[in-house]
Amino acid sequence: MSEQVRLIKKYPNRRLYDTKTSAYITLGDVKDLVLKYETFKVSDAKTGEDLTRSILLQIILEEETGGVPLFSCDLLSGFIRFYGSAMQGMLGKYLENNMKTFVDFQQKLQDQSRSMYGDNTHLQADFWTQFLNFQQPAMQSMMTAYMDQSKKMFQQMQDQLQSQTRNMFTGFQFGNPGDKPDRAEK
Repeated sequence: MSEQVRLIKKYPNRRLYDTKTSAYITLGDVKDLVLKYETFKVSDAKTGEDLTRSILLQIILEEETGGVPLFSCDLLSGFIRFYGSAMQGMLGKYLENNMKTFVDFQQKLQDQSRSMYGDNTHLQADFWTQFLNFQQPAMQSMMTAYMDQSKKMFQQMQDQLQSQTRNMFTGFQFGNPGDKPDRAEK
């Protein structure tokens, strides 16, 4: 039996109503649902419009302003520049795939930690703190190498697309739009 999507309605007064618990909830409660991997959908109570992405972006905005930001100004500026470009869809998929890879990597490390320390969360937290403090340069180096490899693959893909485009149009003559064909004078 598949899990039913939890419906949260957003009312005009900006309040969120969880139909599963029949209670009003906050953005913090929605964040908790995300952290628990619960499937939910936020919709406008009046129109039925899906507002899930908007609510998730609000949570990210609160997190970004509430402490140590995850996104730099350069990164956010880069995101904005991709909106409306031909590469927008590709970037979204690229980021999504990289996030899945990163989460899988993190999950494997946590599983290894659990096998060593059991389900003792205090020991696991200490282990992670020590591991990240000790391994941060190595992790940064690994991530840099991964990003360099991704950059090279992206450049190769771009070069291949340009080459294929050139090959597709090899028989055509391209001149300047203002040029007029030569006419033989009589």
